[in-house]
Amino acid sequence: MNVGIVGGTGPLGRGLGLRLALSGASVTIGSRDAERASQVVAALHDRWPRDLAIDGAANEEAAARDLVVVATPWDALVPTVRPLAGRLDGKVVVSVANALVKQGREMHALVPPRGSMAAALQAELPGAFVAAAGHHLPASDLEDLDRTLHADVLVCSDHAAATVSTLALIATIEGLRPLEAGSLAQAAAVEAFTAVLVTINIRYKAHSSLGLTGLEHV
Repeated sequence: MNVGIVGGTGPLGRGLGLRLALSGASVTIGSRDAERASQVVAALHDRWPRDLAIDGAANEEAAARDLVVVATPWDALVPTVRPLAGRLDGKVVVSVANALVKQGREMHALVPPRGSMAAALQAELPGAFVAAAGHHLPASDLEDLDRTLHADVLVCSDHAAATVSTLALIATIEGLRPLEAGSLAQAAAVEAFTAVLVTINIRYKAHSSLGLTGLEHV
């Protein structure tokens, strides 16, 4: 699988890129500055000297891959994807953004005009098949390949093809269990809950993630 990560030089983008490459995908981490992306990827190769098919390029190149993840900060999501709309038509595009702000020792969820950042992405990319996923994953654990992952990943979309492709993508990463969570309307609650999870991690100095019980048969 060829995966592009638009705006992928941040912690979550780097972590997802590493884990996907470790699972056998060919990954392109994108940035507005192609040189910046190349530097980030070079640092990843230096830290993890393994045979990983991961490279750095401009966002335009990342958007040309078969499946695209948008990993920009939430407030940069719309302006970043707007000029890429033509390249993303007909593709599955995965949103991992959470609209959060820090207030003291808590994270608070913001309510975007369309209810979720995934819905904002779908509105900006009407020709793409948007899914929401990966919101509750601790970026630091993803980026540390010596850590074993144990987490459930909720996937929401209005498009069956996007749901199937995103579930399959997440399933390739060892230790992650993808779960279909419904339509894109559910992304509002999924994204907002990230504020609760991050606040708990701040309070307890932890790197907890989401795990649902009673689904042992899945």
